Amino acid sequence: MNSQFRRIAHLDMDAFYASVELLRYPELRGLAVVIGATHDAQPVLQVDGSRQFARLRDYVGRGVITTSTYEARALGVFSAMGMMKAAQLAPDAIMLPVDFDAYRHYSRLFKAAVAGVAPLIENRGIDEIYIDLTDLPGATLMLAQRIKQAVRDATGLSCSIGVTPNKLLSKICSDLEKPDGLTILDMADIPARIWPLPVRKINGIGPKATAKLATLGVTTIADLAQTEPAVLQSNFGRSYAAWLQRVAHGIDESPVITHAEPKSISRETTFERDLHARHDRTKLSEVFTALCTQLAEDLQRKGYLSRTIGLKLRYDDFRIVTRDLTLPTPTADPGVIRRAAGECLRRVPLDRKLRLLGVRAGGLSSSSAPQIDHEPPQAELPLTV
Repeated sequence: MNSQFRRIAHLDMDAFYASVELLRYPELRGLAVVIGATHDAQPVLQVDGSRQFARLRDYVGRGVITTSTYEARALGVFSAMGMMKAAQLAPDAIMLPVDFDAYRHYSRLFKAAVAGVAPLIENRGIDEIYIDLTDLPGATLMLAQRIKQAVRDATGLSCSIGVTPNKLLSKICSDLEKPDGLTILDMADIPARIWPLPVRKINGIGPKATAKLATLGVTTIADLAQTEPAVLQSNFGRSYAAWLQRVAHGIDESPVITHAEPKSISRETTFERDLHARHDRTKLSEVFTALCTQLAEDLQRKGYLSRTIGLKLRYDDFRIVTRDLTLPTPTADPGVIRRAAGECLRRVPLDRKLRLLGVRAGGLSSSSAPQIDHEPPQAELPLTV
């Protein structure tokens, strides 16, 4: 089908994690709120029934912002920013811990609601999806409004939608009128609505490419569209230069992929303080076992078995090491995963403190039935230095 006649929507939930928290704590609506603290920042219920919330100014540690409300963003506080830096910008902001179980629950709700209107969905993460509207009856505006209302009815949350002839443009457009936005464009609208935007708005142009383009005097998508192909090729190589030329003109033929098997599933955590293999053995053992158990639960819930178990460590000097172990039989058993990850751990040096610990399940295959926890994971961490 000619891409000009496709109708592809990109739906992005508005400040998703923060919005879920505001359902739980409606008294925080309109305030600067950041999500990303530890469970120590749980609100405290007062005698009068009100809640006392932690403030960002009281945070001490190395955590990062997972997300923030639009009021906090107006103060310069965004996701992936260090909590301590954010505290300098917005010391009075409310601080809440992350609750991924709640976010996954609402993610399932909004995706099911969308599927009830438009079933051809490509899952792009916990808070965003692509939707193919091409063959559905009805006007584009009406369909998009129905989807937005279905999401609100199912979750109480708002979303922003962009609808264009392709995924590239729709991803850009879903961000143009946030929050609760709806933008519908066709190819004729590119010069007026897309070209004035900075090049970083194109999904696939990261910080390094943005900086390199800036040295060439290319800061907007219009600049990119007008750049000589030879200039792009000499700076970025043939393949990436050709892609830059296509996307600058809004060209994208990629399909909406309604089903794709994951290559791996992982769980990891960054410690509030660096932990030592010997001195913090008990704490590390608890975290290690919990990660393996959670990974096993993820596999069982999604109906997968894993043939390869991996370990990831980040030391206090930011070096990262990984180790993998291939199992004789695929598994989703927490005890087996724990032992395999422990074997990986024996193969890495533990003479430095650790910032991050993670486990990964690769070599996935479908399971015909949920796996039973045959054996609990061992409690002792096989740490040797």
